[in-house]
Amino acid sequence: MERWWIPCLRLERAWSNWARRHGLSPEEVLAFIHGKQAITSLRHFMAGKSEADIAAEFTRLEHIEATETEGITALPGAIALLNHLNKAGIPWAIVTSGSMPVARARHKIAGLPAPEVFVTAERVKRGKPEPDAYLLGAQLLGLAPQECVVVEDAPAGVLSGLAAGCHVIAVNAPADTPRLNEVDLVLHSLEQITVTKQPNGDVIIQ
Repeated sequence: MERWWIPCLRLERAWSNWARRHGLSPEEVLAFIHGKQAITSLRHFMAGKSEADIAAEFTRLEHIEATETEGITALPGAIALLNHLNKAGIPWAIVTSGSMPVARARHKIAGLPAPEVFVTAERVKRGKPEPDAYLLGAQLLGLAPQECVVVEDAPAGVLSGLAAGCHVIAVNAPADTPRLNEVDLVLHSLEQITVTKQPNGDVIIQ
């Protein structure tokens, strides 16, 4: 969700400012956080700090991410694609590494259709690149993982979808994304995706 449904310049700004305050390289921090839960990233960069200190930083970052929503818009093709899925009766979910307050706020501001299933960081023990989030999303949709198609741009998300046994479409994923050669499609924009529901109920994605 973070990058391919909704641009995340403000998210990057929040993390860049956090990195500078802690004497870290913003570039290194931004490269690590992509697609991962905030708490996972904080534990990585705050190794040796107490859980109380990490929780306090998480609360501050979460507040910034949930409230600084000016300028957030859906990326080209996102709204049209989701509206088409709803019209065709094709179930879909949003599976994000963001927390519920952050994800809900940004989803609303972007004007995206409401998902039938919304999986956020609080709902899984292990975040991406582990498969837990996508396995839960499939379960809540009433589908087997191999019946699901994951659309991701983050390396952690691509790995999570593959580990869950889902089909994966990579949109604007970095060229050095691990296992990128194993995904079903590599695209540059959501506008390149076409979804057709057949009379027998099968769904074709191109």
